[in-house]
Amino acid sequence: MTLQECYAAMGGNYEDAIGRLRSERLVQKFVLKFLDDGSYHLLCRSLEEKNYPEAFRAAHTIKGVCQNLSIDKLQSSSSRLCESLRNGYTPEADNLAEEVAADYQLTVSAIQAFQKESAG
Repeated sequence: MTLQECYAAMGGNYEDAIGRLRSERLVQKFVLKFLDDGSYHLLCRSLEEKNYPEAFRAAHTIKGVCQNLSIDKLQSSSSRLCESLRNGYTPEADNLAEEVAADYQLTVSAIQAFQKESAG
């Protein structure tokens, strides 16, 4: 799997990422670092604990990281969740959190597949 195929699999925009970071090497470096980012786990824990200000910050971080890397699908869902949590809990947050979870798993699966194929 190429990096471009990884972007297609996760619903990202490869050309935008290259345009922003100027080299495939840098895009690859930061995409692989995405796997180590703890923001999603913080989001889940914060929602479970009903700590909505912390959940908002975690969703905002995910949105920003995805925006910088042009991971559009996850950026879009995390942005909607972020706005839903901006002023505390809203009933739509639960459905949006499920959408973020699905998009996050899609993203991680694509990156892991890319990582596995590029390592071997």
